[in-house]
Amino acid sequence: MFKKILIANRGEIAVRIIKTCRKMGIKTVLVYSDADAGSLACEMADETIHIGPSPAAQSYLIQDKIVDAVRQSGAEAVHPGFGFLSENPVFARRLEAEGITFIGPNPHAIEAMGDKITSKKFAAEAGVSTVPGHMGLIESTEEAVKIANEIGYPVMIKASAGGGGKGIRVAHSDADMAEGFAAVKAEALTAFGDDRVFLEKFIVNPRHIEIQVLGDKHGNIVSLFDRECSIQRRNQKVIEEAPSPLLDDATRKAMGDQAIALARAVNYDSAGTVEFVAGQDRSFYFLEMNTRLQVEHPVTELITGVDLVEQMIRSAAGETMAFKQEDLSINGWAIESRIYAEDPYRGFLPSIGRLVRYEQPEEGDQGDYTVRNDSGVREGDEISMFYDPMIAKLCSWGETRDAAVTGMARALEDTHLSGVGHNVPFLSAVMDQERFKSGQLSTSYIKDEFPDGFRGLEPSEEQKDIFITVAAAMNEVLAEQAGDPSERTDWTVLIDREAHEVSLSYDEAEDLVISLDERDLTLSEIDWRPGMAQFRAVLDDEPFTAEVKRAPDGFDIRHRAAKARVRVLTPSTAAMYQRLPEKVAADTSKLVLSPMPGLVVDIPVTVGQEVKSGETVAIIEAMKMQNILKAEHDGVVKAVGAKAGDPVAADDVLVEFA
Repeated sequence: MFKKILIANRGEIAVRIIKTCRKMGIKTVLVYSDADAGSLACEMADETIHIGPSPAAQSYLIQDKIVDAVRQSGAEAVHPGFGFLSENPVFARRLEAEGITFIGPNPHAIEAMGDKITSKKFAAEAGVSTVPGHMGLIESTEEAVKIANEIGYPVMIKASAGGGGKGIRVAHSDADMAEGFAAVKAEALTAFGDDRVFLEKFIVNPRHIEIQVLGDKHGNIVSLFDRECSIQRRNQKVIEEAPSPLLDDATRKAMGDQAIALARAVNYDSAGTVEFVAGQDRSFYFLEMNTRLQVEHPVTELITGVDLVEQMIRSAAGETMAFKQEDLSINGWAIESRIYAEDPYRGFLPSIGRLVRYEQPEEGDQGDYTVRNDSGVREGDEISMFYDPMIAKLCSWGETRDAAVTGMARALEDTHLSGVGHNVPFLSAVMDQERFKSGQLSTSYIKDEFPDGFRGLEPSEEQKDIFITVAAAMNEVLAEQAGDPSERTDWTVLIDREAHEVSLSYDEAEDLVISLDERDLTLSEIDWRPGMAQFRAVLDDEPFTAEVKRAPDGFDIRHRAAKARVRVLTPSTAAMYQRLPEKVAADTSKLVLSPMPGLVVDIPVTVGQEVKSGETVAIIEAMKMQNILKAEHDGVVKAVGAKAGDPVAADDVLVEFA
């Protein structure tokens, strides 16, 4: 077994690998860029080596720097994690030539499966069902449009070297294809250094299901069953689960058998994932094979008890797999929610800045469910614009899918972040939706359920009870601290402008009793004091956690996806509040604002130019993604507020119309 491993990655996956290496008694060396100096991974690693500036193209993607770090540290092997150099056959061969072990599959397998075009041809030859498409390289936009018409719209444009949701667009028309083809080539060159693009038929209302495979260097290959990854946004996975609620035993076995056959054809000898696009009728087609560890690997680990990072290391060291297919089985259900620094209320745009507060749920057995949280950041860390904005992968496990969903909802309640926008309210909304609970999923789920974007959810009656009791309890605590002599027990609680008359008392156990609409609600086990961002308590035997913040005239309270300004007032003051006029939002209809912090790629309009609705007026790049901003109406450009190469903040004016 290796004595020292170098980790050629960063963030939560570097932390994840370090944890397994510690368990195995292996020393770790971590390379880091300027942006990652002082990171959690750097703190945990046994040794660290600086490899350059923050952009990945100047640090994590430079093979010379990784190899030099291996020599400098005396490491025997390199674990590439995912992304960066993890699926680069040139890097794997170079390590092999240098006498350094690559913790991943053999270079031939990476080459055969890692390239999307080659893998499609290879799969077809191996008898694996594939999606109709054009597997050859496409040189021009005109050629792409012609091929798309032959395949038939809708068509997916994909970067050959793509991954992680980058370099993918769906075209529904010739105009979409012309614009999308150029954009995907540009994104692919930036993210992967390879601008090759291919096309395939986009299957309507599909599901994304993948099979985890594991092989060793002695010809043993097993399937660790399936994961459902259909909840996606911009082709990037957001929520994953294992197993898939769609599959029956026969389909699961058929998919597993195909995945193993494909892996065996390239002598696969590490952890890898065969991805399928599946119809609602359980038909399935090969999509691609990822020749690396997947972001969502924790859900597979939770249902099988197999540490995939450990198995990758053992396979790379030449050990024979310690189990066979018949030794593996599915135990329970697991769900993973990817917590991103992005603002769901602003179209899920990336959010960068300092993570001022980060309270994480307690990990381990919570009774009816188990929590696991794979995170690469701590409170006070900076979320950088140079890398994916992932904060954590929050996982729940339960004996049934219902138990796992309930556990995830509670774990999300117990997660508090501030300083950056985050998608926890959105993830909570999905957990509460009946469609998600029923398992009726598709890759268009988010677009179907939130066609006008995410604005939060209206509070349910149960959530209104939480808002009222939390606000009343906080008001009592603050009154006691202020020495309020009034001992008032009757209040009007406003949820935004909705009034509720309440009276307060205490029972024999000193629990707070709130009388509301001829009902008595009991609030017990209160865990809150002024300054705390989370209010934990039990309401009528149901535990909950709400996010709270004092406002000048009340409290801002969020429970899951519902939030409101809640005020505890005297009846006369409440009546005055309800008569106040609604605040009118500022008119920004003539402005094109930067939706996020980033860099201006292009502003292809000039002052005085006539612009038609739908025309591109700006392109902003952030988190390795290009965002195309279009005019929402016809108009004449009055002013241009930035130029190519300029850094911009969220809400900076890019273009103003007359």
